[in-house]
Amino acid sequence: MPKPCLIVSTCGTSLLTNNVGSDLRNMLTDYANQSRAEDVPPEQRQCIQQHLDARREEFARETDLKRLMDLSAELNGVIRFYGGNPGVARDQHVLLATDTWLGEATARIVADVLERHGHLVEVKRVRDLRTDDPASFRWAMSDELMPWCAETLKGYRDAGHRVVFNRTGGFTSVQGFMQALGMIYADESVYVFERTEQLLRLPRLPVQLDSEDILRRHLAVFRRIAAGLPVREAEVADVPESLVNVDSGQATRSLWGELIWREAYRAVYGAGLLEPITPKLVFGPRFQQTLTGLGPDRLRHINERLDQLARRLEEGETYNPRSLDFKPLQGGEHKGSTHECDAWADQDAKRLFGHFEDGRYVIDRLDKGLH
Repeated sequence: MPKPCLIVSTCGTSLLTNNVGSDLRNMLTDYANQSRAEDVPPEQRQCIQQHLDARREEFARETDLKRLMDLSAELNGVIRFYGGNPGVARDQHVLLATDTWLGEATARIVADVLERHGHLVEVKRVRDLRTDDPASFRWAMSDELMPWCAETLKGYRDAGHRVVFNRTGGFTSVQGFMQALGMIYADESVYVFERTEQLLRLPRLPVQLDSEDILRRHLAVFRRIAAGLPVREAEVADVPESLVNVDSGQATRSLWGELIWREAYRAVYGAGLLEPITPKLVFGPRFQQTLTGLGPDRLRHINERLDQLARRLEEGETYNPRSLDFKPLQGGEHKGSTHECDAWADQDAKRLFGHFEDGRYVIDRLDKGLH
């Protein structure tokens, strides 16, 4: 029996712009990146809404699959994936829409067609995904879409689904990024070859990206970037260019670097105590002994907190998130320590105690809170 499929389709707005006059097409293009209908001037909004309603009704009535494929690149890829008969299976679909009025509206029209043929469909409006703002686009890819792929798609594959990326529709910039992600998270990527009726099928590469090994080789740089600390261009000279971007002399993770980080950091942070990422922080002689017996989840908390503490020491009092809560001890010194911060707030809620010495902060021990 074949595996059930989860088909992830990138969605654009070609469904609205195909077979329309130039004036309407230009209007749709002009307002393609507006987040809400209310952001469009009333006269143009009314015209676009009428077109949306008409196109939705047209798709609801249409029974000719060839006609639907001609109008919608997304449906073209999906229907061809099923050999021309979308009712042959009952799969789950996720339609990735831009964070725009027209992007979501278009995806919902596609969803209606797929649901009519018995499929389960989710329209995922990817927060901040827009094609007119490179910064928003990068944020949407790295902080929204990539974590979703890592967490959600892995769950489907573990549950026995075959994950398929349909990249026939959608904007070119999104398609390119999904092609890269498909090498890691999809079992197969499909695409209708230009000017033909053939479905190009690209199976997953028989290689595995050793994210942990790559991260360990450049761990200090990645940790400082993740902590929000400055990393100068000279400090990433030995880091592959594909993993970092440099802007105005400061380094940030590239989209590939973001993928490596999200894939591996939990395992690396849970494997053992990591060295401080600032010379302003050192471990006391008995600190590591107080960590004996901690499991990976607690060790990850310790390392995350130490990275926050490093930033606190470099930036000063302007940085002190609630998860860190760095402060002097109430009542003064206790067992040689003068300050404390959270290690973790759940379970037995332990604290990290330390003191300042010769211009550096010394972590003395992990222990229960004093109050």
